[in-house]
Amino acid sequence: MKKIFRAISYVAVFIVVACVTVNIYFPAAEVQKAADKIVDDIRTGTEGAPAQKSDPTSSLDFILGVKPAYAEVNIDASTPAIRGIKESMKNRYVQLKTFYDKGAIGENNKGLIETRDIAGLNLQERSLVNKLVDQENKDREALYKEIATANKLGADSVPQIKKVFSNSWREKSQSGWWVQSDGGNWEKKK
Repeated sequence: MKKIFRAISYVAVFIVVACVTVNIYFPAAEVQKAADKIVDDIRTGTEGAPAQKSDPTSSLDFILGVKPAYAEVNIDASTPAIRGIKESMKNRYVQLKTFYDKGAIGENNKGLIETRDIAGLNLQERSLVNKLVDQENKDREALYKEIATANKLGADSVPQIKKVFSNSWREKSQSGWWVQSDGGNWEKKK
């Protein structure tokens, strides 16, 4: 009887020790750092320092002494495709800024820009706003997809990437620009 109990104990200990949990998670903190850097690069035209890596084990709950294993995440935001999209967006930003300042466009809660109030614009300016908004949103969509592809996050992560970027776009908007809250309400940033 003792041999059976001992054998079961050894098997139970072996199973607990041998278990390694690999968690696949969306690296929101790392994507947020990359988003902040990209938005800064586009809006200020300066290349910042590389984003710092965060420690995914800092807030883990340890169960039965088994330490989960994580794949190291380093968001790649400098592929040739991403650099090309960023350059296109940087070149367009000067024109967009004029219309942000006039209140004609704003940052929505989906990581895109929207036309807000174009009543005070002449016909040529209205046409230009529509063209710029369309081009900017196409580049933003392409940027989000390219970040997912470059980092092997899968197409299903694109909505999460858009949400993270929407936070950066709105947070880094200037005072007086229109921003849409997560609840859908529009307000001028304070």
